[in-house]
Amino acid sequence: MNNLFIYTLKNALNESILLGVKNRNINFIQDTFGISIILRNSKVSIDKDNISYKDVIVSLFETLEYLLSKTKLSESDFLSIIKNYSIESSELLIDLYINKKILYTTVTGKSIYPRTINQFLYIEAMQNNDIVFSIGPAGTGKTYLAVLYSISLLKKNLVKKIVLVRPVVEAGEKLGFLPGDLKEKVDPYLIPLYDGLNEALGVDTVEKLIDKGVIEVSPLAYMRGRTLENAIIILDEAQNTTKMQMKMFLTRLGFSSKMIITGDITQVDLPYPDNSGLIEAIRILNNIKGIEFIEFKKYDVMRHPLLYKIIQRYEGK
Repeated sequence: MNNLFIYTLKNALNESILLGVKNRNINFIQDTFGISIILRNSKVSIDKDNISYKDVIVSLFETLEYLLSKTKLSESDFLSIIKNYSIESSELLIDLYINKKILYTTVTGKSIYPRTINQFLYIEAMQNNDIVFSIGPAGTGKTYLAVLYSISLLKKNLVKKIVLVRPVVEAGEKLGFLPGDLKEKVDPYLIPLYDGLNEALGVDTVEKLIDKGVIEVSPLAYMRGRTLENAIIILDEAQNTTKMQMKMFLTRLGFSSKMIITGDITQVDLPYPDNSGLIEAIRILNNIKGIEFIEFKKYDVMRHPLLYKIIQRYEGK
């Protein structure tokens, strides 16, 4: 045997939780750190060749057990803590999960709260600034959290309207050639935004609010000439705006309004990627009071664990 015993669980009942369903949690720890870990009979062992990881693995298990003694952790919580552990300090993660700052509670009773430090900073940025850019890979919560934050403002009567905007470039089709009215033409491009709305409010409520004009969906091209006041406006997939479109969009901001711009600069679908309005905005709008940029990383990804690995491979790591 080449195993080195490094830690005994403080609570034997935690073993099955730390292992996870079909050992998913312990397997994810192994994959994240690239080492072999055995958890059996409340004892944690690693390969002797991985002795340099001893301290961080012991600290990780201590942190997980401490959190389990204070709060309930979902499987996605476990995965997020494990991914972030080698990057963020344990003190910040402990505070994040013990003092959960609930952003929104959905119609099904699901509490939504930040699960990474960057998500926490993103929510704070939306609360404290009139324009927020969130940039990063898919699955980090950029759009989802923006939608839920918007609904929370609407419910508190802090805004009168939510406007959802997206550039329509993915399919290479012109709106005029697509069947239906404007909403039906644009809807396929706004599915990620609708997902958040429907989960938060329920499909029937969302449809009623759209019919009343309280929630509005609009292609970016239809924003020209408007000034939006007492509203919160979300521009999704902003990497696919041109420089002129981004300038046009930002200048629609009216009094008592907020804008949230989300995008991934590695996924530009424009014919000439250098013409991306999001990339230019990152370059020229820094250090302006009232505008904040939040950059998400691959370790902020909250979707299936395989997505984290896929991003790593595409980044050549």
